Amino acid sequence: MFLHIVQPGDSLFSISIRYDASVDQIRSTNGLGETNIVQGQALLIPLYIYTVQPGDSLTSIAGKAFVTLEQLRAANPSITPNLLQPGMKLTIPRTNYLASIIGYYAVRSPELDRNLIRDFAPYSTAISIFEYHIAGNGDIANTLDDLTAIQTLWSLRVRPIATITNLTPGGFSPELVHQAINNPTARTNLVNNITNLVTNRGYGGVNIDFERVLAVDRDLYTGFLSELRDRLKPLGRTLTVAVPAKTSEEIPWLKGYDFGGIGSVVDFMFIMAYDFHHAGSEPGPVASIPDVRRTIEFAISNVPRRKIIIGVPLYGYDWVIPYRPGSVAPAISNQDAVETAMRFQSPIQYSTEWESPSFRYRDQGGVTHEVWFEDVRSMAAKMMLVRDYGLQGIGAWQLTLGFTPGPWLIRKFFTIRKV
Repeated sequence: MFLHIVQPGDSLFSISIRYDASVDQIRSTNGLGETNIVQGQALLIPLYIYTVQPGDSLTSIAGKAFVTLEQLRAANPSITPNLLQPGMKLTIPRTNYLASIIGYYAVRSPELDRNLIRDFAPYSTAISIFEYHIAGNGDIANTLDDLTAIQTLWSLRVRPIATITNLTPGGFSPELVHQAINNPTARTNLVNNITNLVTNRGYGGVNIDFERVLAVDRDLYTGFLSELRDRLKPLGRTLTVAVPAKTSEEIPWLKGYDFGGIGSVVDFMFIMAYDFHHAGSEPGPVASIPDVRRTIEFAISNVPRRKIIIGVPLYGYDWVIPYRPGSVAPAISNQDAVETAMRFQSPIQYSTEWESPSFRYRDQGGVTHEVWFEDVRSMAAKMMLVRDYGLQGIGAWQLTLGFTPGPWLIRKFFTIRKV
């Protein structure tokens, strides 16, 4: 597979002729309901044979195919670089990096759950069902209609994971975590209740997603995870944790997370490497490669590489311009972002500094918007980081948002670990 960036005058038909791929192939791979593509749009071409174009070099082709020059040469030993001619056919090499792929999913109904799981199962190692939340006394405060999802996941060789959160109607509550883990009775109750939930419902493990943990609770939180690990491990259940992106120990609001301690306890750590710009911030990349790289480098200085799963967002944000402090930008799925650019025929820009796409458009009311999101280029760059740093894998928040090229990219970059 390889990348094509839409140029002035391009159409899906002309692109299909250029690469000997059908229009329907290109549309289905990229989730295009319409054909009015825009300048700067990144299209994934689902072929492993590349037709050389005027002006191409082996270096430029390797970049389009997300492979090294050495890998491209090894896959095409008969090609002499200085004799490259338009129309020649090159083989795009496949990769075999074994990785775990994890996605979060909020259950909806048995039928919808079954259908979505069947769609994503071929590209998943585990799916974390969202979400059970805790009470201050250590109880599990809600129930889910999740049995169909759990059974369907196991039948398709995907591990079902129960997500446990400190989410309340007012958002993630650090006070709730403080209450539950500081009181020995409540903490024991919480460990028992999570263990019983996992075993009684038939989950293969648990994901602890406690957000905004207080600095004062740093050691107690790691201790709670250790107690939970000791209960789950003899049962053959996996303990995973979701943690915020952290680049140093000097960030005050992240001092509650001891990466070294947590990493020594859990099986896998899902790092939420996104929202560097968010709904309440000024416009900018949600998950730029420099930010993600700094996150990884801090993590691997504290946590074994093969325990780290980098989380990527299946969304961006749509800001009103000019930005006004205190305003809140709505989230937009990556797929909807592309469709918005196409609808308003807004060229897509790609920051080589941030490795993130963006565009501006003027809505029907004359209001200017700026959208930052993820596309094939930025997602591929993150997958390359997983391989480059030797991490366990990659994960996404969250599956119902959809990103049609995503499964194609996963298959290109990874061999997927299965139950």
